[in-house]
Amino acid sequence: MLYWFLKWIALGPVLRLVFRPKAFGVDHVPEEGPAILASNHLSYADWLFMPLTLNRRVTFVAKAEYFTSPGVKGWFQKKFFSGAGQVPIDRSGANAAEGAMRSAMKILAEGDLFGIYPEGTRSHDGKLYRGKTGVARLALETGAPVIPCAVVGTDVVAPAGKVYGSWTRPVVRFGKPLDFSRYAGMENDRYILRSITDEIMYEIMRLSGQEYVDLYASKAKELDKEKARKAAAEQAERDKAGSGPEQKAS
Repeated sequence: MLYWFLKWIALGPVLRLVFRPKAFGVDHVPEEGPAILASNHLSYADWLFMPLTLNRRVTFVAKAEYFTSPGVKGWFQKKFFSGAGQVPIDRSGANAAEGAMRSAMKILAEGDLFGIYPEGTRSHDGKLYRGKTGVARLALETGAPVIPCAVVGTDVVAPAGKVYGSWTRPVVRFGKPLDFSRYAGMENDRYILRSITDEIMYEIMRLSGQEYVDLYASKAKELDKEKARKAAAEQAERDKAGSGPEQKAS
């Protein structure tokens, strides 16, 4: 109930009025029945704008901490995230990845839409990174079709690491449903899972127009941080050398 209140009465109308998001390919999303919406991930605002373009509820999984924090703030946080279409990761599994899979399977078993970001984390530089195979395993274990999705412009509206962004009109594109039933029963074959995931990521790349990098986003962030640290250290050495005795004497 709170989900629809936020979407159609409270938050949704404000976002529509201010940003006027555009959507293409909405007819590719079934009017009923389970489906996996696999999207790129440029900003924390993605999970607001993509569901806004659909008449159906889209559910994502979120950290359990968002739903278990104590006090008044924790209560409001729990209500907001649950009302915005997020459910906690099922911690009955051995790890977070397995818990997310359990939660996703429950959502799809109920005939609902499940949203997932195969990259696993937000892109820090606007590029599209290698997808994790959880989306493929989910598709094979549930039999649900995968609908590739691209959200463009949210990194301008809500850029990572900044409180405020700039105005732009976000665009959401939905691709044709991908059916992987031909691989039924092969959810434990890592080569099949990789092949399916790469096919999904290719469709997302085609829809988003992003440059694709065959590297996990988390690894790319680590490499860029290491490059930045090395560059800072080298600059510090140059500055130190430039302020040596010869420079001081002159």
